Amino acid sequence: METSRRKGFVFSTYQAPEQSVFDKLLEIFTELITHTSGDFDEAIDWLRELDKEYKLTTPDYTIDDFIEDLKKKGYIREEVRPDGTGDGIRLSGKMEQNIRQQALKQIFGNLRKSGSGNHRTKHTGLGEERTGEYREYHFGDGLEKISLTESLKNAQVNNGIDNFDITENDLVVEDSHFKSQMSTVLMIDISHSMILYGEDRITPAKKVAMALAELITTRYPKDTLDIIVFGNDAWPVSIKDLPYLQVGPYHTNTVAGLQLAMDLLRRKRNTNKQIFMITDGKPSCLRQPDGTYYMNSYGLDEEIVEKCYNMAAQARKLHIPITTFMIAQDPYLQRFVREFTEANQGKAFYTGLKGLGEMIFEDYETNRKKRIK
Repeated sequence: METSRRKGFVFSTYQAPEQSVFDKLLEIFTELITHTSGDFDEAIDWLRELDKEYKLTTPDYTIDDFIEDLKKKGYIREEVRPDGTGDGIRLSGKMEQNIRQQALKQIFGNLRKSGSGNHRTKHTGLGEERTGEYREYHFGDGLEKISLTESLKNAQVNNGIDNFDITENDLVVEDSHFKSQMSTVLMIDISHSMILYGEDRITPAKKVAMALAELITTRYPKDTLDIIVFGNDAWPVSIKDLPYLQVGPYHTNTVAGLQLAMDLLRRKRNTNKQIFMITDGKPSCLRQPDGTYYMNSYGLDEEIVEKCYNMAAQARKLHIPITTFMIAQDPYLQRFVREFTEANQGKAFYTGLKGLGEMIFEDYETNRKKRIK
């Protein structure tokens, strides 16, 4: 007598994929190097402390072995001359990219893969991405747009198969979406308040910037991303410099940041533009025409606030929406952000640090869909 085979699912405890000691240490080191703003020695000191507490290494593979592997694999380079002078150990371009990739994985880990990395509009026509929908051939349509299979099928239906013939009336074209570009400026507040009261706001902001940079350069290569930081003044930073950003002894010149952001966007030829601003929301500085600074850290200064509103309205006239990510909970600062957002007709998110990246990503995707018309 045969016994019937059982069918069904067998559940077992999840086991994470095997990771080498190097890969495990690299993941932790990448996180530490972000927090230390690229300070290799400080990051390694922290790694050694973690190793003592959590036994990250083995007798056969030590932290010193890990450092040697970082050199061999091209993640770091030693810039020490024979006489002992030089900058010590520096991060390589490979390591900087690894930091951005890890930030992207952490923040946008649930991102689904896409194709060529461009965003579709709602319009069809002589675009670049096929829609799967067909229409009649019109004079001027490119030959590459003609659907050969559908056209041959029409010819057989319309003219029979005994004496095959195809005419212009049999031709059909597959519609396609236009693809467009988006120019984004990401503003990061690096004033001293971004590390006040023991709360590290700058590291999550850096991670967001690095993840957004990696997202755009890999998934949307036709888009542009400019990153600027603002304290007493505002200045652009390159993608490769993001891991090294630090908060300074600065006030918050939001107006200077917005002026620079709009100047950068005016130079872009495409019409789809937007500004993201990560800040704790308190503008406290203006640069006067004579080059001096007007500063007021107590409450919200009426003159400074009014200039912020004017900048928001100016951006609105230029059709540049501003999305503000407010990472402080003070009611009077949130009220300022609401009024600022109303002047621009943009968006504001009142967020803690944990969900900052997901919210920026969601709004980036949403703005792409809404702005490109």
